Amino acid sequence: MTVRTRFAPSPTGYLHIGGARTALFSWAYARKHGGTFILRIEDTDLERSTPEAVQAILDGMNWLGLNYDEGPFYQMQRMPRYREVIQQMLATGQAYYCYTSPAELDAMREAQRMRGEKPRYDGTWRPEPGKTLPPVPAEIKPVVRFKNPTEGVVGWKDLVKGPIEFSNAELDDLIIARADGTPTYNFCVVVDDWDMGITQVIRGDDHVNNTPRQINILKALGATVPRYAHLSMILGDDGTKLSKRHGAVSVMQYDDDGYLPEAVINYLARLGWSHGDDEVFSVAQFCEWFDLDHITPSAAQFNTEKLKWLNNHYMKQTDNAQLAAKVLPRLVARGIVVGATPDLSAIVGLYKERSATLNELADAAEVFYIDLHPDAALLDAQLSAGAIPALSDLAQRLATVTWETAAINASIKEVLATHGLKMPKLAMPLRVMLTGQTHTPSVDALVALFTREMVLQRIERNLAKKTG
Repeated sequence: MTVRTRFAPSPTGYLHIGGARTALFSWAYARKHGGTFILRIEDTDLERSTPEAVQAILDGMNWLGLNYDEGPFYQMQRMPRYREVIQQMLATGQAYYCYTSPAELDAMREAQRMRGEKPRYDGTWRPEPGKTLPPVPAEIKPVVRFKNPTEGVVGWKDLVKGPIEFSNAELDDLIIARADGTPTYNFCVVVDDWDMGITQVIRGDDHVNNTPRQINILKALGATVPRYAHLSMILGDDGTKLSKRHGAVSVMQYDDDGYLPEAVINYLARLGWSHGDDEVFSVAQFCEWFDLDHITPSAAQFNTEKLKWLNNHYMKQTDNAQLAAKVLPRLVARGIVVGATPDLSAIVGLYKERSATLNELADAAEVFYIDLHPDAALLDAQLSAGAIPALSDLAQRLATVTWETAAINASIKEVLATHGLKMPKLAMPLRVMLTGQTHTPSVDALVALFTREMVLQRIERNLAKKTG
């Protein structure tokens, strides 16, 4: 049987980390087995579904590189098919009209709660042999309910959680069409999975309680029941349910925050799945290795620092020119004009070892293209009286030296020897004058990144402030 998986988000919010992991695992399983990956947009919640959320899902999938083979399919465009199946079920007695009003349902459930029973529909309108149904009320528009089995159990061998079983007596008759004729979520999912030939349903474990109802409907339709794999939730850094403050934001926010998609994919892959002790691997390796046997049934924990570590790793592996091309639009968005000099590729090449995100790289690169005026207190703290003549001497030497790291390093060492200074006494104020920061890569390499004119201007301007 050809593997067919699907990712079926509801466009009522953005594609967040949990949804992206579900999409990744479903995509990778199809790729591993040479199967088909389908994107389905479950947009039947008209009040909450928005075109913006749909676009955010498509953008997130595209950014992550999760290409789909079929779709996107939209449930709202499949309404005639759902209604056709409902009519078939009504005709065969697998479904029935229920005229119980919302007020009657509320009263029924309240009475059950008062008796200590589980609130549920009591089957008033369920047709049974020899049963006389109440008169049809003219003022009530009926819903359609699925005639769920009342005996036995419904179960499945979950590909992540193992055997799961529900008593049919615990499942009441599910509404499959509302009073206005709109099919309900659980019913639409069943018809979609049936029509699309889904073989493995990989989704979050918040759907576990939906699964027995969906299996019963599939069996009633004579459809092949897919195999189910329910992924446990993702917890935040602090061990609580993932929220906006620690990761449950739009996947595209990670792009905005300066993460590379390959780092996010690698990180998502390790959220609840493992391949031995391998921490870093390509997308191709992941697709080759991925299976459902090594997904842990326990909750995974999001770790922002680990994501940053991975992102740093991928940035270090990226060609400097490619990295500069990703940093450039971030600088432009800040209103910074990036000229041919200093060379942005050279800047990111020097700073990528110590940057966790593209935004941090942009922060580092920004000082090379603006008219920088370092914090006066910071400069005062680093600029000793003995360093002032040494920096003046260095400026004179740099005015004529060959503009390369080795020659600049030699000039710095000559100045240190002449003035009897240790490297930090000269390097620290020089760093502040050039970048406004005390921590940078090696100072000779830093100086070489700037143009000669920029270095001389920044040294002379800041010395003039100190010497009056």
